[in-house]
Amino acid sequence: MFVLSWKCGVGAKSASALRSVFVMVTFVFGLVLLVLTDSKPVYALPLHGAAVRAIPAFARKYGLPCSACHTAWPELNNFGQVFRDNGYQLMNDHDSPIYQDASYFPITMRITPNWHREASNNQAVDAVRNDGTTTRSATLAEQGFDLSGMDIWATGTLYKNISFSLLPSSDVNASFHFENAFVRFDNLLKSRWLNLRVGKFELDNMISEKRFLFLSANGGLYQSYHFVPAGDSNTFGLGNNSLGMELAGHSVNSYTRYSVSLLTGSDGAPGIPTSHSYDVYAAFSQAFQVGKLGLERFGGFAYYGERPTYTLTSGGAPPPAGTGASVGAGVGNKPFYRVGFSGQWNFDRLEVLPFFMHASDSVFLGTGTAADQPLPAGAVAPVWNSGFVETHEHISPQLVFTQRVELIRMSQQALPASTPSGQSNIDAYSVGYRWYPIMFSRAGLAFHNEYSITKTVGMAPLSGTGSNGLFNANGATWSNSLLAGFDFAF
Repeated sequence: MFVLSWKCGVGAKSASALRSVFVMVTFVFGLVLLVLTDSKPVYALPLHGAAVRAIPAFARKYGLPCSACHTAWPELNNFGQVFRDNGYQLMNDHDSPIYQDASYFPITMRITPNWHREASNNQAVDAVRNDGTTTRSATLAEQGFDLSGMDIWATGTLYKNISFSLLPSSDVNASFHFENAFVRFDNLLKSRWLNLRVGKFELDNMISEKRFLFLSANGGLYQSYHFVPAGDSNTFGLGNNSLGMELAGHSVNSYTRYSVSLLTGSDGAPGIPTSHSYDVYAAFSQAFQVGKLGLERFGGFAYYGERPTYTLTSGGAPPPAGTGASVGAGVGNKPFYRVGFSGQWNFDRLEVLPFFMHASDSVFLGTGTAADQPLPAGAVAPVWNSGFVETHEHISPQLVFTQRVELIRMSQQALPASTPSGQSNIDAYSVGYRWYPIMFSRAGLAFHNEYSITKTVGMAPLSGTGSNGLFNANGATWSNSLLAGFDFAF
């Protein structure tokens, strides 16, 4: 995989001695680890046709095998979904902190020491060094050993049917923020169909961006979840954790699930936003057991929100954010929406995750125009479609191969008369594997290898159009990432 990845890179040349040495060392090191850790499979339960494993915190709490909640950690299987839907409870005496062993502490820490290489073409550099008057196109690349950010995840129960989650997360320089922080009141009125969550949390996406199996700069996000066209002033991302409250419910085995959320229109940023809008998100899914193939789940979702198009001023400047003076300063709200469907299908050891989304922003958001100003001539609401197909092949309980193909296509540009139809289109491809030499109730380690490449049309600094109105070669930027690292949780 490493050799193929190097050849597929942007502007790839013959592999240098340094690259060859790295490939050889990585291969040998993997073989040594395989021998030292033995090749016996970790504990596995055939919960949906694939071998599964769990993170340390809950395995320590309940004394469960590591296979209780995950397909390939950190992805959840159906048992893990039921456990989370129940408010991190097995519905027995071990749920309450009062009855837990005094040595148990519900915290998991996760970080990924790694080596990675990043490269992009069509980058603007001075034609002559230190000359800012003329530019040329160049391919830029960098590589080296690095760290990922770090997660410190604490979650569990405060009391029967009262659960919580707290996730301080840092970047590589240990600058922390709260990735999530919520309290959930479970089984209200003694019904599993009524559960209320309040705080900052991930939207109820069937295909979670927080638990998926890609880590690189290009592959470590779903492009579809965060995409907005060039020139669009909307900052919304479906994959961002949001602030608000969620009412959710599920059947006893979580085959049937629903959720409805009322969210502050701030994309999860803390503090009272300067605007006064709320967003609404709803999701529904249904699962079916199909013989020996496993569990097949289908679902749909819809998101409707508004964002301000301009800010009121005081003395020529916006009022200070987070103060009483700033309340209502963001005005001229205009709407946007996202609707789509997704699936989680199992074919014995093969897991297939399809996703499709149809999206549109208001013409004011799409053109970055304040609502009290006239629109550009010929302006319309931008519309686009996006989707991906991701697959996981579980070769054994300790080895999973992954791939994803993702496409985003503009259906209607905000300024169709002056904007080529293909501007902002994205093609993204990722391949990799995760090997789990160890996964116990107190620690887990994954050897993660991944190659991802992304093509973005019309976003390069030196992009332009040819005489036929289509983008020339400089109109596409190719960015690629190669990553090898050790993803561990303790």
